[in-house]
Amino acid sequence: MKDFLLLAKRFISPYKKYLVLNIFFNILSAFLTLFSFAIIIPILEMLFRISPSHYEYMAWGDGELNDVVVNNFYYYTQEVIASYGQSVALAALAALLVVMTMFKTGTAYLSAFFSVPIRTGVVRDMRNLIYDKMVSLPMGFFTAERKGDVMARISGDVTEVENSITSSINMLFKNPIMIIACLATMIMVSWQLTVFVLVLLPIAGYFMGKVGKNLKRASLEGQTQWGVLLSNIEETLGGLRIVKAFNAEKKVSGRFKRENEKFVRISNRMNRRYELAHPMSEFLGTLTIAIVLWFGGSLILSGSSTISAAKFIYYMVIFYSIINPAKDLSKAVYSIQRGMASMTRIDMILNADNPIKDPAEPKPVPAAKPSISYRGVSFKYSQNWVVKNVSLEIPFGHTVALVGQSGSGKSTLADLLPRFYDVNEGEITINGTDIRQLRVRDLRSLMGNVNQEAILFNDTFYNNITFGVENATREQVEEAARIANAYDFIMDTEEGFDTNIGDRGCRLSGGQRQRISIARAILKNPPILILDEATSALDTESERSVQEALDRLMKDRTTLVIAHRLSTIRNADLICVMHEGEIVERGTHDQLIALNGHYKRLVDMQKF
Repeated sequence: MKDFLLLAKRFISPYKKYLVLNIFFNILSAFLTLFSFAIIIPILEMLFRISPSHYEYMAWGDGELNDVVVNNFYYYTQEVIASYGQSVALAALAALLVVMTMFKTGTAYLSAFFSVPIRTGVVRDMRNLIYDKMVSLPMGFFTAERKGDVMARISGDVTEVENSITSSINMLFKNPIMIIACLATMIMVSWQLTVFVLVLLPIAGYFMGKVGKNLKRASLEGQTQWGVLLSNIEETLGGLRIVKAFNAEKKVSGRFKRENEKFVRISNRMNRRYELAHPMSEFLGTLTIAIVLWFGGSLILSGSSTISAAKFIYYMVIFYSIINPAKDLSKAVYSIQRGMASMTRIDMILNADNPIKDPAEPKPVPAAKPSISYRGVSFKYSQNWVVKNVSLEIPFGHTVALVGQSGSGKSTLADLLPRFYDVNEGEITINGTDIRQLRVRDLRSLMGNVNQEAILFNDTFYNNITFGVENATREQVEEAARIANAYDFIMDTEEGFDTNIGDRGCRLSGGQRQRISIARAILKNPPILILDEATSALDTESERSVQEALDRLMKDRTTLVIAHRLSTIRNADLICVMHEGEIVERGTHDQLIALNGHYKRLVDMQKF
């Protein structure tokens, strides 16, 4: 319950209006339920001829409200019988029962009607929160998490929380109202029988509570395993080409079936316990009714009861009306346990710490013509240092290239500049200002990225080029495409710039995807450019087109280039050779060749 109250405080507060209306119609529904059932008493008395009393009309101030209402109801019933006969009176009472039931079901619907915006609104807010948090978290968070598991939390776990909220609203604001109203009526009809009932109910509740024990833990295991399954599917779809190329269909299928079987075992255990709630509560409820029926019936048959047989039947109808809310209450407890288990997994994302924070008092964005300075920079992902005490100056308008074998720290050094990660030691400055003193958004607005793998989206050429750039005109987009050598092949497609390029640009060649990525960077027009092996995956002809586009893009910009193909950075202002996280050589192409060291060896290997 404590967990749910915290959940309500976090997510249900914006929907107080709907909650108040839900509670109001729940109270009205409970009142109409009791009133409609009360009509059974005169019907039974008429059928079994057990009420020979004569009633006189009472004014509203002549007694207690309850006594006056009951007396006048019987008075009018008596008058109808006298005027039209018992058959007509019975039909009128039956019609009144139908009308009251119509109002009762109508108010029950309205209570559910106003609970729907709460449920769907909370789920919407929760998904928005998770998504916003997901895109704000640093890159390092997702190196430790499976993407499929994150997807499971924003889909399956949120659905479990939605079911939990529905059950919680019923548990807190519907079923208790009905149970309290029924118990109050039962006390008014016969407090002696009600005391007997109140002794039995906690015993039944204890046994029902035993069923829900450990359900939260089982649900947590199930949702975690569901995340593993989604990760498996995501990896298979992403690597389907390799799966087929290596004839590994049976291998991945076998792995999926093993994980799926594990999920089924957990689900079976969890759902069997969940499904036990309804039959157990129904059995215990029926057992309790049978005991009360025997006890009350024995009192009436012995002549020592304080209520009539008709009122006793009404009492039993009211008592039976408690059973369904009690059953729903027990199922709600189990649903809440499952929902809280899912909420635990969701909170692992929502409460994840983001070390890449804006400063309390951010400094303004550095003036135009930015120069970059790495000063004694060291960085490690976990235990081992990936970048070690690197110092590097990149004046405005210069191109600095980083080369070296894979794993030497080139990409990591570049990722530190837009604060995908923060340095452990040292500092990186732009025009003398530490980048940690800038807003992250302002810092990244200075930069454009072109990566080895062009990151494109399942959208049109136009929307991919304008991604992250607001208020771009059609003319600007077309000009960016021309500079990137992309305009001609875009216009050759069936709908030009409005053509959809498919998932991750799958309808394009590697060179075409890269040129769209360059066009996006050109349109952003950033003063700082980061090129991470932008041509290493291309064939010679595509490389030439892309390199021409890059040369135009790099003009009058501060550029950091990561390159494996050394021919592409021959004309760089400065080439830094990295080895095991350190810059071991630096200079122009000719200077490094003359050193006859690491760089010369790399050049010779590529020539060979």
